[in-house]
Amino acid sequence: MDAEMETIDKTSLLGSIVDVAKIVALAITIALFIRVFAFQPFNIPSGSMKSTLLVGDYLFISKFSYGYSRYSFPFDVKLFEGRLFGSSPERGDVAVFHYNKVDYIKRVIGLPGDRVQMRDGRLYLNEKPLDRKAGMPFEITNFYGQKRSVKRYIETMPGGKTYQTLDITENGSGDNTRVYTVPPGHYFMMGDNRDNSSDSRFSSPIGFVPAKNLIGKAQFLYFSHADMARANSYFDRFDLVRWNRLFTWIR
Repeated sequence: MDAEMETIDKTSLLGSIVDVAKIVALAITIALFIRVFAFQPFNIPSGSMKSTLLVGDYLFISKFSYGYSRYSFPFDVKLFEGRLFGSSPERGDVAVFHYNKVDYIKRVIGLPGDRVQMRDGRLYLNEKPLDRKAGMPFEITNFYGQKRSVKRYIETMPGGKTYQTLDITENGSGDNTRVYTVPPGHYFMMGDNRDNSSDSRFSSPIGFVPAKNLIGKAQFLYFSHADMARANSYFDRFDLVRWNRLFTWIR
């Protein structure tokens, strides 16, 4: 009788382990499916998109917005070339793309065939300056903890989409450029922090971005915090959360 009960207990335990394994496997499968085909989390590593996106922002990008490529999958799996169910981004979209083993986030400025140029810090698209007006100054902090206010502008794309840009340095290295003609199958990307962004204005490291390198469109900001290294306790970390940025749409 005892041997029979022991056998039943072992069978029940094995059945429970199998059930748990099935649930875990199903959860992992669902999570991978969502990450690959629907939404992928992304965090902001640099200040190139200030003031739209800040270091310490966490957001979701929609993978289905531009279709799928080899870069839609983890570990850069080379399943196919080009894009499946591809659709073109619009001017003004904030997009994530893969280039030279690094994921970048920038704003789409030029579509294939567009002519893009910076003149005296002003953005020209197809020989016409974009509408822009002065916004409220933006406060930045340098490496030494010193704060200062810089110019902020509200820029408007031809289609009517508006967003904010920063002008930190007068006559910066990217304020005056040649005319860039966007080749077929590529896009011209720029950071909103115009004087602190490595983007399509410079041939290295990015240049024109191939359509196949697009990963997704930045959609929704779900968490944000200031520099957690400054926190001395859990209460300090609570204070460093940027509560006003939580659960906001990205423009």
